[in-house]
Amino acid sequence: MTQEYDDKAKTIALLEKLSNAHGPSGFEEEVHYLVKEEVKDLGEVRGDSVLNLYVNRKENKEGKPTVLLDAHMDEVGFIVQSINSNGSINFLTLGGFVPTSVAAQKVKVRNKDGQYLLGVIASKPPHYMSADERKKAPEISDMQIDVGSTSAEETKDLFGIRLACPVVPDVTFERISKKEDYFIGKAFDCRIGVAAEVLTLQALAGKDLDVNVEAVFSTQEELGTRGIKVASKNLKADLAICFEGAPADDTFGDPSQQQTVLGKGPMLRHFDSTMLTHPGFQAYALKIAEEKGIPVQEGVRTGGGTNGSVLHLAGQGIPTIVIGVPVRYIHSHYGIACYEDYMHARDLALAIVENITAEEISAMHYTNS
Repeated sequence: MTQEYDDKAKTIALLEKLSNAHGPSGFEEEVHYLVKEEVKDLGEVRGDSVLNLYVNRKENKEGKPTVLLDAHMDEVGFIVQSINSNGSINFLTLGGFVPTSVAAQKVKVRNKDGQYLLGVIASKPPHYMSADERKKAPEISDMQIDVGSTSAEETKDLFGIRLACPVVPDVTFERISKKEDYFIGKAFDCRIGVAAEVLTLQALAGKDLDVNVEAVFSTQEELGTRGIKVASKNLKADLAICFEGAPADDTFGDPSQQQTVLGKGPMLRHFDSTMLTHPGFQAYALKIAEEKGIPVQEGVRTGGGTNGSVLHLAGQGIPTIVIGVPVRYIHSHYGIACYEDYMHARDLALAIVENITAEEISAMHYTNS
């Protein structure tokens, strides 16, 4: 069960605000300042030159081990590469997209004045396609963004669009009819993790713990975990918890192989292409989840990667777990996520931080073996 003190409307409003915010990799300013406003009273708050946001909890005291919380603020998006003579815009991806999910979608282009302008990713009508074209899967390089311009000069001078302007999916957060605890929105990877991390910090306010808690809201994860690489040089931690929006697998494949199903709790990933999760910390997280009645799922993945790939190798190594909130159709315009999974991710992190001791953390480092 989720914590009794929650104001459900507020916890959903937080996720809605973060999902609707625009922050593709490298352009996370809007999200940065939204999060800063949410955590400004919880401790010392600072940033760095790549827009990472750090929170040093005000109740922290010297001499205690430190647990680091992390979630990345960026979303997958696009960037203007060039402008064609007819006014259309060539673009590159910021993060991984499957091209078939991109064509014919609405987007917003941020112009030189910071305004977001509506556009559509052009889709060639079938009337003008050859038989071979209809069979061919589109590539990003074959697509352009149309903002309603008729010339390069108009795109540049009237619309104020230049090279390297960021582009985001044009999607508004909505609750699903007849099932209002399920949401459709963009950027749940990883704004749903950002929201869960904010809620964790808020729930810890004023509490005396056996550990110190520091938090980072990191940037540019979708471009190769760049923000957390900077942050890992500025922080020292004894444990790390990464929140993520994890790709759900419950709408395809063999049900017996599904490990990230909506409504069954956050997923604790044992293995992916970039990280073998610390067995001791993973076992502790699973034990706490069972003791507290928090539903969790376990995953072993052939691909994927998170900021945990950087943190678990930082310094002399930081025991790290990843708490993944299931999200259907990740890395596309529209994701679907579930309220209970979101809240149980927060509950699990909270239970770990509130219960773990210095002795248990020391045992995970094997320094006395």
